[in-house]
Amino acid sequence: MARKKTVRKPAFKHEAYIEGSGSIIDEKITDTLKKNYMPYAMSVIISRALPEIDGFKPSHRKLLYMMYKRGLLNPDKERSKSANVVGETMKLNPHGDQAIYETLVRMTRGNEALLHPYIDSKGNFGKAYSSKMHFAAPRYTEVKLEKICNELFRDIDKETVDFVPNYDNTMQEPTLLPATFPTVLVNSNTGIAVSMASNVCPFNLAEVCETTIALMKNPEHDILTTLKGPDFPSGGLMLYDENELRKICETGRGSIKVRSQYRYDKSANCIEITQIPYTTTIEAIIDKIVELVKSGKIREISYIRDETDIDGLKIAIDLKRNTDPDKLMQKLYRLTPLQDNYACNFNILIAGTPKVMGVREILTEWTAFREECIHRRTYHDLQNKKAKLHLIEALSKILLDLDKAIKIIRETQNENDVVPNLEKTFNIDTEQAEYVAEIKLRNINKQYILKRIQEVESLKKDIADMEAILQDKKKIRKIIIKELNDVIKNYSQPRKTLICENVEQEVEIIEDTPDYPVHIFVSASGYFKKITPQSLRMNSEQKLKEGDYISQSFETTNKTELIFFSDKAQAYKSKVSAFDDAKASIMGDYIPAKLSFDENESFRKLVITTDYSGYMVFFYENGKVAKIPLNSYETKTNRRKLANAYSDKSPLVDAVFITEDCDILLRSSGNHALVFNTSMILPKVTRDSQGVQVMTMKKNSVIVSAKKLSDDETVNLEKYRAKCIPTAGRPDKELGDTNQLSLY
Repeated sequence: MARKKTVRKPAFKHEAYIEGSGSIIDEKITDTLKKNYMPYAMSVIISRALPEIDGFKPSHRKLLYMMYKRGLLNPDKERSKSANVVGETMKLNPHGDQAIYETLVRMTRGNEALLHPYIDSKGNFGKAYSSKMHFAAPRYTEVKLEKICNELFRDIDKETVDFVPNYDNTMQEPTLLPATFPTVLVNSNTGIAVSMASNVCPFNLAEVCETTIALMKNPEHDILTTLKGPDFPSGGLMLYDENELRKICETGRGSIKVRSQYRYDKSANCIEITQIPYTTTIEAIIDKIVELVKSGKIREISYIRDETDIDGLKIAIDLKRNTDPDKLMQKLYRLTPLQDNYACNFNILIAGTPKVMGVREILTEWTAFREECIHRRTYHDLQNKKAKLHLIEALSKILLDLDKAIKIIRETQNENDVVPNLEKTFNIDTEQAEYVAEIKLRNINKQYILKRIQEVESLKKDIADMEAILQDKKKIRKIIIKELNDVIKNYSQPRKTLICENVEQEVEIIEDTPDYPVHIFVSASGYFKKITPQSLRMNSEQKLKEGDYISQSFETTNKTELIFFSDKAQAYKSKVSAFDDAKASIMGDYIPAKLSFDENESFRKLVITTDYSGYMVFFYENGKVAKIPLNSYETKTNRRKLANAYSDKSPLVDAVFITEDCDILLRSSGNHALVFNTSMILPKVTRDSQGVQVMTMKKNSVIVSAKKLSDDETVNLEKYRAKCIPTAGRPDKELGDTNQLSLY
């Protein structure tokens, strides 16, 4: 029986298997990637993700062109079902119907994603500013092209742009649209390609056109004098930063800060957000505010709701009594997407090559593109005018003997001989003879022929003007300027995004937290109470769980900061103001739940501070002690959870906070005691340092307690003092029960 031949599969790096050949060849992995991945990457960059100088990606251009071919630019034509448009577009776009429909949705007036929508819509197309307001299915919605699309397709049938076959070679499609204004900067465009991306912000149409005209007249024109800044469909308030805007205009990269607009309803004590940054959504804003309220970072809000309806966007925020709405909004701007950044990256395809350009270079490239369109249109019209003049010149010759022409046509026996006989008799070419022969019988009169001949002078004048245009770049630019002025007149609209030049408003606002004296109580099982002195005087009896007791208490103020240490070597930072005022008669806040401790994590120790001065001293069962500066737990950000707060290599016995060096009593399970001063230990910068050995431990012996001594206690325990460390300490049973742990 013949044995089946086994073909060895290739190794990953250096071999390639040729399917069906049964052979393996050596090939570098880099060569394989170039051969297989690079074509895909180039296709994504050139044919999918990045916009071109006409302002469109291929998917946008194909869809709009098919709507144009369907006659949906005709003002007298009714809207068409979106499903029909999607189906027609699939003749040019090989992608699925859902992808095409999502492209259509973004360009509609109903979606509000574009400053100047290209598609007039009827039905539910969702909203760009909401992630939950979804668009309806294409069978329910209707569309047609907006009036502004006249500027996109003007003279497209006059060879102004190149046409190429579609993917199955059944029809032709344009490579670009001959837009009469710089659409690339008027409507936003975002795309992610392979190893590169594009993010073009929208600008006001009138400002863009005026800037283009100014640059054509003066290439050194200061752009910021005519182009004030981006203009987003969602409105908002742009914080003016001249240096950043100038950087964007020159390099095409930069960041723009946009904040929401609001109004305050005094009668309802409610803030109404009416415009939000283009880069966020209603849901993202509400979720973030709810999170801040739950975490205690914002305490002035009683309720928030989405009141967006047919009249437009609205987020309502109900305020607590005596809240300053302006101060609250400044806080919300810092902590939520109500203020957001728009990162600009003007990466555009120029002649098939991606290029990051500033506004000046983009408008220069667009002007060159538009000049070519005008040149090609003029040349096309010139050829048509010359062809018409050539035909009319034949009529002037026939007019000399009209009866003779009629006689030739009537007396010629064979139809095919009519054109040759006219050529020979009147000395005209074949094209002219065909034109004469096709004249209707009713038009063979002097009046008709004289009218046609009178067009000769007009045609000659038009031809001379067109030839002059083709030879003079200044005349082409005058045409472009006239078209731009017409666009401004017909389609300009006021800015939606207002400009705020007072950048000082962006300075961080210090939280207006009320400050007053409080008493803090912490129980051994992890319950926290903040009680005012007045409330404590009325009732000082603390309510606790059975078996629980108060382990720590402090007199401090409402602005004090708190550091909670857990049994998992983690620290949780908070503030006294984050806790509600309580009474002695209630249990209080359970610390692990309030601060979102990890599962099975328990509270161990609380430290209060106002300036992060002093030290934390950690005592471990193995006899080691670590002295850590409290400022090691200070963070520049609002980070609440700190990992590696202390060493977990040996169980923690206790932690003591000291403001200055003091005496400490250590006791071991072997009834040994040791008194030492913390000045004998050098501070460690690393929070989870194991420290130094202070008490040497006998076999099976561990540290069981650590206590901070007062001056009186130190005198009585002087015999246990260590002159140097480490040491085993001294045995003495006079100290009592070694199982009682001290928390101070």
